[in-house]
Amino acid sequence: MTHVKNSASVVVDAYLHAFYSGDFAAASSVVADEFSFEGPFIKTQSKKSFFDGAEGLRAIVRGHRTLRQWVDSEDVCTIYVVTIEAPLGSGSVAMSEWHHVREGQLVSGRVFFDSAAFRDLVPARP
Repeated sequence: MTHVKNSASVVVDAYLHAFYSGDFAAASSVVADEFSFEGPFIKTQSKKSFFDGAEGLRAIVRGHRTLRQWVDSEDVCTIYVVTIEAPLGSGSVAMSEWHHVREGQLVSGRVFFDSAAFRDLVPARP
């Protein structure tokens, strides 16, 4: 496993920066149509369903800060803190995301985080 930047980590960094800046058009440009994703609140099998499901985040995400990233060929694991400004308040949530990159696009992702800490800032929709 290496800790230097490679093309996979550049793709992941571009995606994370765009997504957590609320620029879903830019984030979508590095995601494959067959993107599969799994997290505490959503499991999808396409880019369209992922971004449709994540639409509510666009208005509340205010960036992220990478704490550590590991790269193993086309697999990239990133630990980061995302900043959120929501009606219940502002704060940050630590997350870990594992992506697989193929031919310059994300083909899968899996995110892990404390959903209770997230729900303290962003309650579930009724």
